[in-house]
Amino acid sequence: MSRMKVKKVKAYKIKTHTGTKKRFHLTGTGKVIRSHAYMNHILTKKAQGKKRHLRKSAVADITNAKRIIKLIPYK
Repeated sequence: MSRMKVKKVKAYKIKTHTGTKKRFHLTGTGKVIRSHAYMNHILTKKAQGKKRHLRKSAVADITNAKRIIKLIPYK
């Protein structure tokens, strides 16, 4: 009886979305951290307190977090 060679099939590697990995980070508990918008230009009109709060990071909403986590599987 002849032996048949069986090929091992490797699992596919998922590519990380490069735009997502630059914009979002994961915490130890799995929450998605994002930065605030409206901090790039036309800052003279904005109040100092508003700009100070926009500097801080925020937690992304759960509905968006599911999609974001799929785009950064290895982070």
